[in-house]
Amino acid sequence: MAIPCDVNALDADLSTVDALARLQLVARRAGHEVRLQNASPELWALLSLVGLDEVLRVDPRRETEQREERVGLEEEREFSDPAA
Repeated sequence: MAIPCDVNALDADLSTVDALARLQLVARRAGHEVRLQNASPELWALLSLVGLDEVLRVDPRRETEQREERVGLEEEREFSDPAA
């Protein structure tokens, strides 16, 4: 059974990631799964950075939005050639 968890008001920091990981562990031990909803772009990026984006599943709608946003940022950014 998937348990929705609205994380909109949570800070994007490592203590939040730790708490969410522990919550997911307890839920899985009980045969359930926590599904994060309304994750901020910063929290989603932090989950990806620490490698927990597959363990702490984010609502699929939100994942798509974040991927689209990241692609847009990459397209707009220009890198200059390093000086030789």
